[in-house]
Parts: sequence; C-alpha cells; structure tokens
Amino acid sequence: MKTNVGSYDGAVRFVVGCVILGLGGHFLSWWGLFGFIPIFTAFFGFCPAYLPFQCNTTACDEPPPQGNDNSKNV
Repeated sequence: MKTNVGSYDGAVRFVVGCVILGLGGHFLSWWGLFGFIPIFTAFFGFCPAYLPFQCNTTACDEPPPQGNDNSKNV
C-alpha cells in the first residue's frame, strides 16, 4: 500500500473527520461514525478513492529541486 495522501491533505481530512464525529455526537446520530473514514485515511496516508483517478497529493510535500547556481562562482 503506497501512500497517496500528502500532509496538507491529511490534515484537512483529520479536521473534517473530527468535525463529522463531533456533529454526530452532538446530534446523537450514527452518521457521525463516517468521520472515522477521513481520520483513518489521514492516519494511514492512503485513500482507496484516489486509485481510480491516479491522484497523489504527496507530490505537494516534496521541496522544489535545487539547481546548480553557477553565478556565484564567477
């Protein structure tokens, strides 16, 4: 299982999952248990819904490549 959920995406998923759980608890509804889905996908870093679309948000976490700056050597 390769990770396909980046850090920003995972943070948003965690917050949304907590909000869904909180609303489910507030309204005493079993629908709040669906909040565990985004929390688990954030925790494991893998979202099965991204597979058919070949979506990967981990590329946003990588720093930009550092090129050779030869202007300092002149």
